[in-house]
Amino acid sequence: MSELLDLGNKVALITGAGQGVGRQIALHFAAHNAAGIVVNDYFLDRAEQVAQEINASGGKALAAQADVTSLASVKAMVTKAEQAFGPIDVLVNNAGNAGAVPDPDARKPFWETGPEVWNSFIGVNLYGVINGAAACIPRMIERKGGRIITVISDAGRAGEAGLEVYSGAKAGAAGFTRGIARSLGRYQITANCVAIAATMTPAIEARLKANPELQKKMMEKYVIRRPGQPTDVANMVLFLASDASAWITGQTYPVNGGFSFAL
Repeated sequence: MSELLDLGNKVALITGAGQGVGRQIALHFAAHNAAGIVVNDYFLDRAEQVAQEINASGGKALAAQADVTSLASVKAMVTKAEQAFGPIDVLVNNAGNAGAVPDPDARKPFWETGPEVWNSFIGVNLYGVINGAAACIPRMIERKGGRIITVISDAGRAGEAGLEVYSGAKAGAAGFTRGIARSLGRYQITANCVAIAATMTPAIEARLKANPELQKKMMEKYVIRRPGQPTDVANMVLFLASDASAWITGQTYPVNGGFSFAL
């Protein structure tokens, strides 16, 4: 059964893969024989570190700097990736949060800010997904196959106080993904989302370690009373990238320790 998860003939592009969840997805793909892994990050040095880690272990990876909020930047990255490995088979839209350089006012109530702050969430979490899809879909259609996987948040499913614009952007990304799933199924291209809750990315880990009482209070809302690990998310993304998920599209899979339930 392990062969079902083999990615031996697939080239993958993972956005925001210089750390945290994206890094672990890249490592998972490498461990399952991806033909090539494009490690994207806004900061090239972070992407290079992950690519070097994969190459040192015998995998094939390329570091690619790009700003996912810019369609031109994403298209240039995809061209570079195709020159190195060939067309993208798997697109993982993982870049998120408040963007590479969060606005200092991002945590203020949204009604006390304005579009310049709102766009820090909308740009990466919604337009970043649209830009990645727009850059990769044409070749997927030509080749009649592909996987598009978007990492969203339970904030997009249930809403989160204090992160209203972020919640809206993630919900928008999920709606967009369902739309392209309907458009692209005839070409054997699937599109799905993975919705995550509190996961031990560098930022969250630092926050929780600095305040153990905060972690205890947060975990009271979870059926499985621990924060998520990047491996928890990467396991689901690997499944959706593999041939094991060939007849699954337009879905959102919560990987959230029971923070919220779905039918």
